[in-house]
Amino acid sequence: QVQLVESGGGLVQAGESLRLSCAASGDGFRINTMAWYRQAPGKQRELVATITRLPSTNYADSVKGRFTISRDNAKNTVYLQMNSLKPEDTARYYCRADGYRESSFEPFNSWGQGAQVTVSS
Repeated sequence: QVQLVESGGGLVQAGESLRLSCAASGDGFRINTMAWYRQAPGKQRELVATITRLPSTNYADSVKGRFTISRDNAKNTVYLQMNSLKPEDTARYYCRADGYRESSFEPFNSWGQGAQVTVSS
């Protein structure tokens, strides 16, 4: 089982920055893609950004140019640098990891518990 723990959320004003971290732990797993999702109250969870091991990245149109996803494969950690935050970025942000068990190549995916980001106007 791969466990994910997010950190770095908080309350900021519009225009400010935050950096989220997500550390993965667990033995015998190979993590390929890591991603950040977010879910605002009353809305569906949406994809924010993804990053592969290469790494190649992909972003939702709403965050392009403001958010940057990165990862440290040695630490099995993914980051989300969020700049120029807007009130509409307010949501709970979730980390997700996809990969496979090294012994069996069985795929897995895991979610973190989420980190709250609140942006005031």
